Amino acid sequence: MGLPVVAIVGRPNVGKSTIFNRLVGERIAIVEDKPGITRDRLYGKGEWLNRHFHLIDTGGIEIGEDDEILTRIRHQAELAIDEADVIILVADSRSGVTDSDLEVARMLKRTKKPIVLAVNKVDNPDMKAEIYDFYQLGVGDPYPVSGSHGLGFGDLLDAVFAHFPDRTDEDEAEDVIRVSLIGRPNVGKSSLTNAILGEERVIVSEVAGTTRDAIDTPFEWDGQRYVLVDTAGMRKRGKVYETTEKYSVMRALKAIEDSDVVLVVLNGEEGIIEQDKKIAGYAHEAGKGIIIVVNKWDAVEKDDKTMQRFTQLIREEFKFLDYAPILYVSAKTKQRVHTILPKVNEVAEAHAMRIATSTLNDLITDATIMTPPPSDKGKRLKINYSTQVAVKPPTFVLFVNDPELMHFSYERYIENKIREAFVFEGTPIRILTRKKT
Repeated sequence: MGLPVVAIVGRPNVGKSTIFNRLVGERIAIVEDKPGITRDRLYGKGEWLNRHFHLIDTGGIEIGEDDEILTRIRHQAELAIDEADVIILVADSRSGVTDSDLEVARMLKRTKKPIVLAVNKVDNPDMKAEIYDFYQLGVGDPYPVSGSHGLGFGDLLDAVFAHFPDRTDEDEAEDVIRVSLIGRPNVGKSSLTNAILGEERVIVSEVAGTTRDAIDTPFEWDGQRYVLVDTAGMRKRGKVYETTEKYSVMRALKAIEDSDVVLVVLNGEEGIIEQDKKIAGYAHEAGKGIIIVVNKWDAVEKDDKTMQRFTQLIREEFKFLDYAPILYVSAKTKQRVHTILPKVNEVAEAHAMRIATSTLNDLITDATIMTPPPSDKGKRLKINYSTQVAVKPPTFVLFVNDPELMHFSYERYIENKIREAFVFEGTPIRILTRKKT
């Protein structure tokens, strides 16, 4: 369950960031020929043979150094190693095996985690003979790569993937609904978790950031099985100073990925800030079922229009979540907490809903008759056929005469018609346009 995590580790200046950028397909890490440039862990997502994985780039490990920054880099790398399923140890073919390489290899072997050795800067085939010295690191076969030229990555990734668990091992029972709570620190996620579970399962504290990790709690309610995941509060990147908090952001993102339904928790007392939208965006982009939960509603001064005004504000600020239901609760007083799980069930059902192809095509035909498709330079869009190709989230493919003619506003119109005909509350819908062959 969830994507495998790969950490790129090694001493400074062996080319870890170049390899990271090559694997994620974009320039995220700063690449400069100077030790210690990557001082924190950087996260990305890679893909190989249609399978995705998380990637962590770490600062170079300097063994035995007392410098404060180097100590911090080493701590960051240790956290990344702890988080990883597989470690890529990077060495430099031009430098040969150094004492630092040997120390880092010894440290990694103590973790008992799978290690794949990448010998970087092997920029042409004639240099491959230089990799054999690296067997003395004692971590298995060295794989020659060139981060700058993109050579050797296929063999390297094959070796990494050999250590990943089979996908079947990751699957959970189909009747279990995984629910995660996400939100910035101190919106009351831990209190809400306890309120839902009806018992003190996680630490609750007034200090922002008490929850350092994602905690999975299986439970059953009204015959339905769930796994509830309370995640650490996510802060803006610039405000995340503690290494353990940076560590927990990745765990929170992984928890979203593992979930069927995500509860986006807002603080009713404080209102909405930009970070709330960013956090909700993670769940939306991941295609998860979403419920917006406004917590601490007991502490809000109210009149008969307060809830209506707050709902309007949410709809204005979270335009991309216009499909998400909104619940107003208080974890402290248990007010309306009982409404959460029934709504989770509804959203999970919508998230996994499948529409018969014939029904879908009838719906699309009626929609095009009511509002004809757009045209450009005398050529009109024609939707020949449509079908649902996936669930979680529901994904539809429209086969058309020319995908270029599909305007985003008409795509939105089709989505609205699908939503009108079927109850897709709480789930995003994805529409793909393909040329009819």
